[in-house]
Amino acid sequence: MKPFAPAAVLVGAILGLAAVTGCSPAPRNAGPLRATPYTAASAPGGCPTAASLPLPKDFPADLPVPEGALVTSVEHRTGGRLIVATVVRSGFDATLAFLHEQLPKAGYAPKDGEVEQDDAESNFSSTTVRGRWALRKMPDCEGGVYLTYLTSAIS
Repeated sequence: MKPFAPAAVLVGAILGLAAVTGCSPAPRNAGPLRATPYTAASAPGGCPTAASLPLPKDFPADLPVPEGALVTSVEHRTGGRLIVATVVRSGFDATLAFLHEQLPKAGYAPKDGEVEQDDAESNFSSTTVRGRWALRKMPDCEGGVYLTYLTSAIS
């Protein structure tokens, strides 16, 4: 798999998350999306250096996030969908192991996941939340990975 520019990888992850979870773009008459755009400043090697955004209040409190994850963007979509993009500096394998171990411990059941050399993704659900995570290696940041969560409350 060829490395992509970080922005292209993030956009691809978000679009892929929306497609796999059955989410569709907002209808034209739904009004503007409530998004919190944010672009983290990067060091010369491509690693974010800006301070993390806080996790939004509507992010599931019991959904595990790796320690030290830098929240780089938050986007609220129609239908109560929430996209939180992070950068984790503990490496691909360690972050993948964290997700595989900690989500089930917190009550989130994985479903339909796959792992490739430089990316992985999986759906997950609990009694109150359904979602998807996507993990992608960062080509210009030693040990850095993009970890994106797409969540929505189960009604």
